[in-house]
Amino acid sequence: MKRTRRSLVCSVVCVCLGWVGSAYADAVTDWNAIAVQAINAAVPPRPGPSGLLDIAIVQLAVHNAVAAIDGRFQPYYLTIDGAAGSTAAATAKAAHDVLVNRFPSQAASLDNLYDNYLSANSLAQDDPGVDVGRKAAAGIIALRADDGSFPSPAPPPYNGGTEIGVWRPTPPAFAPMASPWLAHVRPFALDNPWQLRAGPPPSLISDRYTQDYNEVKALGALSNSARTPQQTDLAYFWAANYLQVWNEAVRNIARDNVYNIGESARLFALFNMAMADGSITAWSTKTHYAFWRPYTAIQEGDNDGNDYTTGDPNWLPLIDNPPYPDYTSGANNVTGAVTRMLQLYFGRDELTFPVTTNNALATHKTRIYNRFSDAASDVVNCRVYEGIHFRFADEIARSQGEAIADWAFTRFLRPLDSHDNEGHE
Repeated sequence: MKRTRRSLVCSVVCVCLGWVGSAYADAVTDWNAIAVQAINAAVPPRPGPSGLLDIAIVQLAVHNAVAAIDGRFQPYYLTIDGAAGSTAAATAKAAHDVLVNRFPSQAASLDNLYDNYLSANSLAQDDPGVDVGRKAAAGIIALRADDGSFPSPAPPPYNGGTEIGVWRPTPPAFAPMASPWLAHVRPFALDNPWQLRAGPPPSLISDRYTQDYNEVKALGALSNSARTPQQTDLAYFWAANYLQVWNEAVRNIARDNVYNIGESARLFALFNMAMADGSITAWSTKTHYAFWRPYTAIQEGDNDGNDYTTGDPNWLPLIDNPPYPDYTSGANNVTGAVTRMLQLYFGRDELTFPVTTNNALATHKTRIYNRFSDAASDVVNCRVYEGIHFRFADEIARSQGEAIADWAFTRFLRPLDSHDNEGHE
């Protein structure tokens, strides 16, 4: 589809969603933007990082629809025989049907958006691709049924404990752990939620714990911090909605570096699948160890048995603690997964791309990165600058995310021939 048609299509998307953006490469990126908006508009809001499950299911349905027609990549578990028609129509129908299934209260607006999208693309409602998209969505929905997500009734609230080293709810909300059930959700690529669970955190009397305790105490404080103004702005930049930030970043990367819809569908399925498994792995580790946040640790520093961790009952982090344990960092699990997947997909670490935050407190709203690993390193540092993680929780989480990407990339959605790099630089 030509770029002029993409501009028209994106205009339709923007009007229907009240969303402002640039023209993207193909139907996959158009409907990725729609899906992110729908997830963010969920009522009630998705708890913790559980929206990553939604976007992974959307993108896997889209991949299966496009791959069935395009014929270049393995499907995700399900095949659709005799697939034909427009890949754009298949993409729109697959994404639409999954979103309506997961957010039925948005059905009317999604139906209207879908009809307008087909019209703007001069696609008929009975295009054969529509039936392909319908089958792809139905197959993924059935595959993910009873996967352990969003259980009803919800499990009892988890509030940790008051023992030294154990997580407990933190101010200002003192809320119980968000979505503790995420630790038991069936992964998308991994064999089970605990497959890549990290080993235990450092002992409270170890040199590593002492070092990281004093680092976050100095650099992560709300007031009288050792952070530079640049570090504070970077911290605010990455205190953001990672589902939104990373999907927008990859839409920009795809616009400039991916040149056919089959490759695009595969890319969005791969990295969103890895991010979802990153969140599951992080939650499996968090619930297993229930390790306290720096806020609690510093409040209790004089009681932890370590002579080199001086407590401060007035210490507060730069940003509010999310309502779940420290170890390991969900943000770094997710970022490690997506940045490693991008390295694998493009076959290199060096690629120039923008990342835009949704945090109003950040002075610089867009940053330009030249390496995927640079973004991953920034997120490791930022969770310390924000005062919400010990560095060991960030570094191990990044390694977990990278291992997830390695696992998924080598086992899923593989090319059906040898043209592994066709379609992108």
